[in-house]
Amino acid sequence: MFTLEEALEYHSRARTGKIEVIATKPCVTQRDLSLAYSPGVAEPCRVIHKDPESVYKYTAKGNLVAVVSNGTAVLGLGNIGPLAGKPVMEGKGVLFKRFADIDVFDIELNAKTPEEIIECCRMLEPTFGGINLEDISAPDCFKVEETLKEMLEIPVFHDDQHGTAIISGAALVNACEIMGKDLAKIRVVFNGAGASGIACANFYVRLGVKRENITMCDTKGVLYKGREDLDPAHPKYNKYKAAFAQNTNDRTLADALIEADVFCGLSVANCVTGDMARSMADHPIIFAMANPDPEITYPEAKSARSDVIMATGRSDYPNQVNNVLGFPFIFRGALDVRARSINEDMKVAAAYALAELAKQDVPEAVCNAYGVDRLEFGTDYLIPKPFDLRVLLWEAVAVAKAACRTGVARLPITDFEAYRERLERRLGRSKEIIRQVINKAKRRPSGQTLKIAYPEGNNDKIIRAAARVLEEDIGSPVLLGSVDDIRAAAEKSSVNLSGIELIDIFTHPKRDELVRKFFDMRCRKGITLSESQRYLSHRDYFAAMMLKEGLVDAVVCGEARHYPEAIRPALQTIPLAEGLKHVSGLYLLIFKNRIIFCADTTVNILPDSETLAEIAKCAADTAKRFDIEPRVALLSYSNFGSVKHPMVEIVQKAVEILRQHHPDLVVDGEMQANTAFNVEFLTKTFPFSRLKEEANVLVFPGLTSGNIAYKLLIELGGAEAIGPILMGLSKSYHVLQMGASVDDIVNISAIAAVQALRLKG
Repeated sequence: MFTLEEALEYHSRARTGKIEVIATKPCVTQRDLSLAYSPGVAEPCRVIHKDPESVYKYTAKGNLVAVVSNGTAVLGLGNIGPLAGKPVMEGKGVLFKRFADIDVFDIELNAKTPEEIIECCRMLEPTFGGINLEDISAPDCFKVEETLKEMLEIPVFHDDQHGTAIISGAALVNACEIMGKDLAKIRVVFNGAGASGIACANFYVRLGVKRENITMCDTKGVLYKGREDLDPAHPKYNKYKAAFAQNTNDRTLADALIEADVFCGLSVANCVTGDMARSMADHPIIFAMANPDPEITYPEAKSARSDVIMATGRSDYPNQVNNVLGFPFIFRGALDVRARSINEDMKVAAAYALAELAKQDVPEAVCNAYGVDRLEFGTDYLIPKPFDLRVLLWEAVAVAKAACRTGVARLPITDFEAYRERLERRLGRSKEIIRQVINKAKRRPSGQTLKIAYPEGNNDKIIRAAARVLEEDIGSPVLLGSVDDIRAAAEKSSVNLSGIELIDIFTHPKRDELVRKFFDMRCRKGITLSESQRYLSHRDYFAAMMLKEGLVDAVVCGEARHYPEAIRPALQTIPLAEGLKHVSGLYLLIFKNRIIFCADTTVNILPDSETLAEIAKCAADTAKRFDIEPRVALLSYSNFGSVKHPMVEIVQKAVEILRQHHPDLVVDGEMQANTAFNVEFLTKTFPFSRLKEEANVLVFPGLTSGNIAYKLLIELGGAEAIGPILMGLSKSYHVLQMGASVDDIVNISAIAAVQALRLKG
């Protein structure tokens, strides 16, 4: 965990607090200033005055949410007031931005009554696209939300109520499925009748739980009909609690829990004992969500009931019910269709989207973020993890669809596939670029198959990636290896192999033919027929020969092998592309504001001038295939002859070769790395240079510098990497970095597929 000092230091260091305002348009010149403010700003003002809806086009309103609180029910701290609650509201803003790219102003109000909060929010409506109510005590929070939803034409959402309801609702749906329980028949006991407890109970009813099967407890015990304070004549009557009063003889939480199927705690720590858990029905479901300490600890519940499914609000136990799985993505979907409100159908859609996503294969990056090898749907994994980037795609889309379906969307979406791609772009430019590549692979002629072979067919990550490749329609995966081993590994990983071809290289009908053809190629290079048999007993050589002979269209390999070993079969079997003499490799590095291709980073250790020129041309061609016009810089430690050395001369000669054979290519060098990006320095100091803009293709003088540079840019520069991309072969053969993630394998498979389509013409 962390210490008091660490928490305070985190919030106070450097720029104090956790948020700042960033300008989205340039403001560095007098012209910029004139456009940003007076007189240029008058033009959008006039347009908005005539057409109020155009405010979404010319201002940030459509992506701006107010987090509003009066600090009367802050986390587990209670009524600490608006000032002390401000760090929480800032934190909420951070989560909105981090998980859904939504901007936030936090607004803490000196408001004692619900009427004051309502009036303030009413006056703020022109500023915001939505309002997230936060940490307002019950029952005031109910009145505030209900009134504002009727009054305003923008979404209003009280996260303390509905966030926990939606996330725990998703967990309940999946827990009941695992335990074989029917939502309509389960008996649910709530402890805690505040905003969260009542909202959860109402939401569970909407999911299918019978209201008469819900028993709710507060600090005085069970809510039962006839209890004095639940009489409308009582001065402390609470209609929201009264709605859950039952005809029952149960008076205590312990009474209510006997033979209950589900416990839902939104109350205080340690109010449930092991004996109480043991009194519940078979295969009980316990959601102990009090923070920071649950109603019963995870170890105690597991000790009392080995057949229990357990969820808490804590991150150090399985099945954390974390509201961050809800509000950012719900608002994202609502804002993107300009919803007038967040209605019940949208909330239910969010819950079912989370429940369904938990059943999908979990990306390796998510597992790594949580320090586990695997996450798989089951008793300890009911709902997705907050750092699973796919939550945005699943939940926001589901919410937007529900808004359109129920008529609250003022800007309905008609193409949800395009919308999903727009959401992907919010996750980072690498997602956008790979999506473009995948779409190119999908645009192959109707009926054309595209077989992608994976020599490491029994590898867990390869199997999972192959399933994704098939699902995304990138191509038709072919897994090489023992069929029994592949099926066993797939079963262990819960992967359906339907539609994926499995090949045992020792029983393949073309084995003898491929061995003979390999021998014919290599017989004058010291390889005998028996040695050819031995070579093609290795799946990587067999896959390379299948590719050469057109039995497959692409090969992706190397997840479990060092790069030089994985590339060797291709070099010994696949001819070079016409006109080329060398194979080379590059990485595509993606920064917030630029994309860079780095070559050669994987193959050629000390290239001569001809090789360097060839690498540069291949890298430029690769950039074009990503729809990027190449501007090539050949790098050195010298700027245009400032240093005399044989290594510098190699680069200089490579530039001459490129200009001679490819005069239309924008290329220059030799130059230092900073020169390639400092356009002002470059054009002022070296006005003769053909580079008039920043370079986007960097060609390094050797493998050492290239490999070091791209890895530093990833680790220290924050670049996202796609690659390695192998260049120069006449067939689509690609080598992964050893230990590549499932996402990396899918990305390279998409690149391999597009290259194969191009080579097939």
